[in-house]
Amino acid sequence: MKIASARLHASVYRLEDLPQDEKPEIVFLGRSNVGKSSVINSLLRRHHLARTSSTPGRTRGVYFYAINERFYFVDMPGYGYAEVPHSLRRAWQRLIEGYLENRPQIRLSLLIVDARHEPTPLDRQMREWLEGHRRPYIVLLTKADKLSMSEVKRSVERAACVFPTVTIIPYSARTGLGREEVWREIENALSSH
Repeated sequence: MKIASARLHASVYRLEDLPQDEKPEIVFLGRSNVGKSSVINSLLRRHHLARTSSTPGRTRGVYFYAINERFYFVDMPGYGYAEVPHSLRRAWQRLIEGYLENRPQIRLSLLIVDARHEPTPLDRQMREWLEGHRRPYIVLLTKADKLSMSEVKRSVERAACVFPTVTIIPYSARTGLGREEVWREIENALSSH
């Protein structure tokens, strides 16, 4: 896909502030510090559109990026980061669940998992939630450039045991590995409605 424009459209901290238009949405999910913002920047070939940080828990709202003024990339707060106050975690949970449950505009979720590690219990919980709510999703095994090709293969096999019915794509924001495959999945999701 040719990216003619990409811009931050909205930073949302309350459900009532979600965009009211009908543009389709592609959602980025994953634990804190797994590299969601880096994946977004890499897919769009922009260095600093989505804010990245080495400190987990920086994404505090739901960020909507308007792509070609046609659809949104939606960057969600990471799950599983324990060092934020309990009240903030509860507010995030309400925002995330309220958004994911009630948005007919969602066309596809990208569940981002670190290729170097076993999917966490929280990754499995997100899988159960997505499947229980019949939300289409794919899995990106990010940071694949930090592994050898044989380790990437093992990582895919390990992930396939946890996510047996979905597409799994090894991905590297640094090298672009997997970028074309991810765009194919996004384009298919956008054109299937």
